Amino acid sequence: MNKAAYHNGFKAYLKLERSLSEHSITAYLNDIAKLEQYFYSLNQTLNVTNLKLKELREFISWLNALGMQASSQARIISGIKAFFNYLMMEEIITEDPTSLIEAPKLSRKLPDTLNITEINALLAAIDASKADGMRSKAIIEVLYGCGLRVSELSELRISNIFKETEFVKIIGKGNKERIVPIGGAALKFLAIYINEVRLHLSIKKGHEDFVFLNRFGSRLSRISIFTLIKSLSAKAGIHKTISPHTFRHSFATHLIEGGADLRAVQEMLGHASITTTEIYTHLDRDYLRSVITQYHPRS
Repeated sequence: MNKAAYHNGFKAYLKLERSLSEHSITAYLNDIAKLEQYFYSLNQTLNVTNLKLKELREFISWLNALGMQASSQARIISGIKAFFNYLMMEEIITEDPTSLIEAPKLSRKLPDTLNITEINALLAAIDASKADGMRSKAIIEVLYGCGLRVSELSELRISNIFKETEFVKIIGKGNKERIVPIGGAALKFLAIYINEVRLHLSIKKGHEDFVFLNRFGSRLSRISIFTLIKSLSAKAGIHKTISPHTFRHSFATHLIEGGADLRAVQEMLGHASITTTEIYTHLDRDYLRSVITQYHPRS
């Protein structure tokens, strides 16, 4: 089997069996191309049936010498591992040379958060006299009050808001459902927006149940929400790099700092693994350390 056959077979596997997007498939193929480029730089050709662990380690050293970041190296190694896993499945090779290769350890960057003063400043920057002002207030309150992903906010439906019990049903990643409490402030601004602003829109067919709509009566896009947050941040004079996801980080951080149970926060965020939620305990430790530094006489 020649090089083109390997590539076409791997591409078909990614598309049909793993149901990946064209963008993701291209990224995987680029990872393989990077390995081929390395052998080309040595005036050699990649031989997938005879690749040695030593050659893979030298390839990783080559990536490192190029100044490639650890995250980029890890992604390339992941793509190459997937390729050789495919070759094993197809019985093109009998031993996987990538099985003993470890990706570089990635440091977990703590996300930016907003304090309550900054969140209030963002809300104060909204011109409530404008038609979209109340929608903007409702968006900020729901993002911060429920810890939603931007896609979850965009997809939020009126039929999934339960005012009496103060919960909302969220359809998260992988179409997984979760129930999240919603506070009084978020409910208040949602009610004003839905009953006094949204009511006057000419709503497009198929968009009747979406909470947040644009002026044309269609579901508000993720890009529009990003743009809104950037605009409000500039008006409020906040110099941090923030996005809709910043409110999710702030939601989780403030709960942990207030003593909330980690499992409860995991459930509300819709994290599949508790280890993802644990990053907010690191934020909490930084907060505690800053308190000691600021107030302890021996610090």
